[in-house]
Amino acid sequence: MGLGSHWSHNGIHTYIYIYTYINTYILCTYIRTYVHTYTHRRTHIHTIIHTCVHTYIHTYIHTYTHIHTHTYTYIHTYIHTYIHIYIHTYIIHTYIHACMHAYTHAFIHACICHFSYVFYYEICISPLLHGYNNVDSI
Repeated sequence: MGLGSHWSHNGIHTYIYIYTYINTYILCTYIRTYVHTYTHRRTHIHTIIHTCVHTYIHTYIHTYTHIHTHTYTYIHTYIHTYIHIYIHTYIIHTYIHACMHAYTHAFIHACICHFSYVFYYEICISPLLHGYNNVDSI
């Protein structure tokens, strides 16, 4: 193996190491983000639904009791509760979207890591390990 082949060999190993490290870091970050988001999503959905239902029922009963004397308050509270339910529904939607987004990215990066490894191992590393040097044979 000539000097050029030696440097190519080391260069390829260095490149593969850096590329694998970066992609593994990206993949781990996305998996961690997915797990974190999924956990928070479940917690927040439970809390939000519980709060919305509890607030809505409590407010409805409370205002219905005083509806004859507090018609304006009832309407105001009803609208206020509706707005809160809408906002919390938007938060749930955002969490689900973030979860799906993180999962999709994690899957894509896993595919990139896998195919990059297969490609570089089969094309670059395997021939060097088995003594097939296409550069020297040309």
